[in-house]
Amino acid sequence: MIRISGGGAIECGILEDPWKEPPEEIYQLTTSPEKAPDKATYLEIDFENGIPKKIDGKEYKPVDLITKLNEIGGANGVGRVDHIESRVVGIKSREIYEAPAGRILYLAHKEMENLTLTRQTLEFKALIDKKYSELIYGGMWHSPLKKALDEFVEKTQEGVTGTVKLKLYKGKCVVVGRKSPYSLYSQALATYGKGDIFDQKLAKGFIEILGLPIKVKARIERKQQ
Repeated sequence: MIRISGGGAIECGILEDPWKEPPEEIYQLTTSPEKAPDKATYLEIDFENGIPKKIDGKEYKPVDLITKLNEIGGANGVGRVDHIESRVVGIKSREIYEAPAGRILYLAHKEMENLTLTRQTLEFKALIDKKYSELIYGGMWHSPLKKALDEFVEKTQEGVTGTVKLKLYKGKCVVVGRKSPYSLYSQALATYGKGDIFDQKLAKGFIEILGLPIKVKARIERKQQ
């Protein structure tokens, strides 16, 4: 017997053998990638301060937006997850999930953050993201730590506003475009062609400073030989 848990995971029966491929009939939201359309589906998602608001220019309420993305993603075979899960109590279990909307929104939101947040913020937020997800997985939604992290997350989302374009094709979902009025991307700084305004001579001093600790360590090691 195959069971669907309260969290949306499909488990038990044949799935308890991690070597066995999941039977196709267990999936309810997603089309098999092999049977998905031969033509790619493109869609655009608009974010306002980190919150998805529109699909292809049409505004949706939160639940309706997720429902719509489940339909679009599911039709293209996007969102299937087959993995070994490490439960809070230490038991490992094989779980099958279907999350078309979750997969699409995760990729789109992450890319919007990449475009609008500084490198230091992104690096630190990755640490917070891990702990945040652990608290939620462990049922600590109302814990003091989770509430404190909420403040950090909400602050980082100011300016995570813009549009992400995605391509869905036979089980795959990839970001193919992004734009934002708060974008930190500058073509004039990033380009290697004409119009480059970055003074390449500055790189020499940067490399010297960045490599200074390594030079000092190497000098000491040579003396000790």
